[in-house]
Amino acid sequence: MKRRVVITGMGALTSVGNTVEETWNALINGKNGIDYIRQFDTTGLKVTVAGEVKNFDPSIVVGAKDARKLDRTILLAICAAQEAYDQSELDNSKIDPYRFGTFVTSGIGGLNTIWEECTTANTRGFDRVSPFFIPNSIVNLVGGHIAIRFKAKGPNLPVVTACSAGTNSIGEAFRYIRDGYLEIAFAGGAEAPLNALGIAGFSNMRALSMTNNPETASIPFDLNRSGFVMAEGAGVLILEEYEHAVNRGAKILAEVVGYGSTTDAYHMTAPDESAEGIDYCMRDAIKDAGIDCNQIGYINAHGTSTVLNDKIETLGIKKTFGEYAYQLNISSTKSMTGHSLGATGAIESIVVVKAIQQGIIPPTIHYSSPDPDCDLNYTPNYAVKRHLEYGMNVNLGFGGQNAAVIFKKVGDLNEIKH
Repeated sequence: MKRRVVITGMGALTSVGNTVEETWNALINGKNGIDYIRQFDTTGLKVTVAGEVKNFDPSIVVGAKDARKLDRTILLAICAAQEAYDQSELDNSKIDPYRFGTFVTSGIGGLNTIWEECTTANTRGFDRVSPFFIPNSIVNLVGGHIAIRFKAKGPNLPVVTACSAGTNSIGEAFRYIRDGYLEIAFAGGAEAPLNALGIAGFSNMRALSMTNNPETASIPFDLNRSGFVMAEGAGVLILEEYEHAVNRGAKILAEVVGYGSTTDAYHMTAPDESAEGIDYCMRDAIKDAGIDCNQIGYINAHGTSTVLNDKIETLGIKKTFGEYAYQLNISSTKSMTGHSLGATGAIESIVVVKAIQQGIIPPTIHYSSPDPDCDLNYTPNYAVKRHLEYGMNVNLGFGGQNAAVIFKKVGDLNEIKH
């Protein structure tokens, strides 16, 4: 028998806020977190804007020594996990550590460390490369540090699927708990890809917007869109078996009810123009949830602001939802946060949970020129109120990755026992 899985804690750091509440309030008010890059000198780069996390002081959570030693991706992940853990009010003394898993990932891992240590090797010699180079670079230690910090001795499984990684991680954690292998899990992703190497790599493959105007660089679904805006950030959720949460009196934020994942098997970077993989992925999540597609009221779309992604994602939504697609509220919060790669699915899943809780759809800002190929309701420019029972987060990634997770609204504990 499949078990129910609920969310009891959430943590986030984004370009618009350093907590879940700061991020959420900024998003529903249409705040733009994209700005000119300040972390490093952008002289000579084609792209000079990004979604940076502002005023980030990890020493408050991890101490000054680890704040200096650890890669920024790991630090963002730990701080988001701490917020989620604190909200969940878990008590480690009452947890079986081998039933407590970690599914926190990254699309790239410690790219800042890779860049810094390659520079060191080339300018100062290989003997000067840091002994922390490898531990700070590999993706499994993003979740590994969280597992160490919270004594989570179940599986630490980073699902590395490019820009769908955060969503896939939530989905895989959901399955582990639903199928009886775990009681609790951290799930989500973190990314800190903002350095000259990262910007150059994505801009030279023509994936990034070259607009270099913070107000018009990320304009998902708009006719004039030209590429995505890189960002950093982290999102971590605590997933928990329903009875386990109820028995300890936890506050339940939402229920995870469906998950789908497919691969286009089509191209290294471009999505399949038929949208078949996206369609199948969303249908699979809806079937897994045991609901009809018209019960979903909101989709936080991948919505990268690239010409192909937004067009093909729109086609996929139409294939899955038919005429009901025009009644959905859809938005891309990347219009405000930028695209945080492996973290984006976790951050945007948190946004869906908040939307369900509060009955507010965050907007797609800076939308001004409709595209005939993107003709759905993208909740342009202003948040709207809508009662929601179910919401879906969808993310796509290089390599043809597709992932979708469906969340359900819950009431108080007495209500959801029935």
